[in-house]
Amino acid sequence: MQRINIQNITEKHYIMNTETLYQNIKSKGSFLCVGLDTDLSKIPPFLLKHEDPAFEFNKRIIDATHKYAVAYKPNLAFYESMGLKGWRSLEKTVEYIRLNYPGIFLIADAKRGDIGNTSKMYAKTFFEIMDFDAVTVAPYMGEDSVTPFLSYSGKYVILLALTSNKGAEDFQYAFDCKAQMCLFEKVIKKSKEWGSPENMMYVVGATQANMLLRVRNIIPNHFLLVPGIGAQGGSLNDVVVNGMNEKCGLLVNSSREILYASQHEDFDTASADKALEVKEAMKKYL
Repeated sequence: MQRINIQNITEKHYIMNTETLYQNIKSKGSFLCVGLDTDLSKIPPFLLKHEDPAFEFNKRIIDATHKYAVAYKPNLAFYESMGLKGWRSLEKTVEYIRLNYPGIFLIADAKRGDIGNTSKMYAKTFFEIMDFDAVTVAPYMGEDSVTPFLSYSGKYVILLALTSNKGAEDFQYAFDCKAQMCLFEKVIKKSKEWGSPENMMYVVGATQANMLLRVRNIIPNHFLLVPGIGAQGGSLNDVVVNGMNEKCGLLVNSSREILYASQHEDFDTASADKALEVKEAMKKYL
C-alpha cells in the first residue's frame, strides 16, 4: 500500500459532533461499533501469507461491515503487541477508513491517562498524528490528566466509568457513605464538570446494564460506549431499555462475534452477516 500522509486527508472526513453522530445512526439504522481487536492467532490462517496480515484482515472486515457500523474501535494492545509492524498496521487501518469511509466514527481504545504533560503527548498522538475521533481515557489521576484531551475541538474523551470485568468490584463499587454513592458514580458526577456531551463520552459495560439507569440519572445527554454484547454475554435489549436517550446516546461494541465469525476464505462475508444481524436488532429500537 502506498504511504499516505494522514494529515493531508483529515479535511475529507466529517467533523464529528453529537448531532452528526446521531444523524449517522439514524441514516444507517444502527448504533454498532465494531471492535478491531485483531489477533494474528485468530485470523484466518491464509491471511498470514500477506505482507501485512493484520491490515489485510482489517481492510476486508471494514469493507464488509461499513454499511452496518457507525464506528470502529481498534484496541491498541493488539497492535502494540506486534511492535513497529503493529503500529504501521494500525496507521494503515486509520488511513484506509479515512480515505474510503469518511463518515465513520473512529475510536482509539487506548485507556491512557497520566500527568498533564504526558497526557498532552498522548492526545497529540491520537488526535493529531493518528486522527482518531475519540480516545478511551482512565480517570484515576483526576482532572489534569484528562483535560489535555479535551482541548481538541471536534474530538472526544471516552472516560472509563463502569467496566464489566471481575476486578471492577475491587474499586468501582466502593460505597461512599457521606456522598451516598458508589465510586463509579462519583467519577461520573465529578468528571462531567470537565467537559460536555460534545467532547465527553463514557464506557459502561453491557454486563452492567442494570446500572445504566443510575448512570443515566447523572449524565442523561452523553453518549455511552457499551462493550460486552455477543461473546461477553451482554444483552442488547437490557442496554437499550436502561441506557438509550432521546438521541440514542449509545455506541454498542461487538468485537469477537463479528471479527471471527469464520476461518474460511469468505470470512468477511460471515462477518458482514453477523454485523447485519446485530444492526437489524438495533434498528428495531430506533
